[in-house]
Amino acid sequence: MATPESSLSSRLRDARWGLVLSLLTILFGFGLGGAFGAAEDSLKQRLRDGASGAKDTIYAGDEAKMNAVVDKSWAYLKRAHLHGGAIGAVALGATLLTAALRRPGRRTRAGVSLALGAGGLGYALFWLLAGFSAPSLGGTGPAKDAFEWLAVPSAGLLLLGIVAVLVLTVRDLFTDPV
Repeated sequence: MATPESSLSSRLRDARWGLVLSLLTILFGFGLGGAFGAAEDSLKQRLRDGASGAKDTIYAGDEAKMNAVVDKSWAYLKRAHLHGGAIGAVALGATLLTAALRRPGRRTRAGVSLALGAGGLGYALFWLLAGFSAPSLGGTGPAKDAFEWLAVPSAGLLLLGIVAVLVLTVRDLFTDPV
């Protein structure tokens, strides 16, 4: 019989922050999809307005370049939507898998789930911020550079989290029980 500390409910509780962040990441992605459906024209106009404010200074009056940046910015917003839904779902699934494993300790389970949840939300948010900032900054390169502080640690947390889940899964499923 399982002790209260080893029950699935207890292991899920260990991973609670990562689970909540993963679900928020999915909600973020789905919410963006809803916003696109409800207000696509307004969102695109916001991007155009950001670029128009910099037309004479940053774009030196080059309307073609300005339009290209606005189009790429819209692609970044869609990327935020897709990353939110997909990475959030993967983070949720990986966290649930980690909770189902026998061996990871409470701190390991909590740390892995937090890395996955925070990394997923941060990375999806990075694409949204870069997308909205690019028109006024003159391009997606400067926008990505401006939010590198969010992208790099978020991607790193995701990578570390997935590697940890892989190692924990192999260890739990391919070695003798402790």
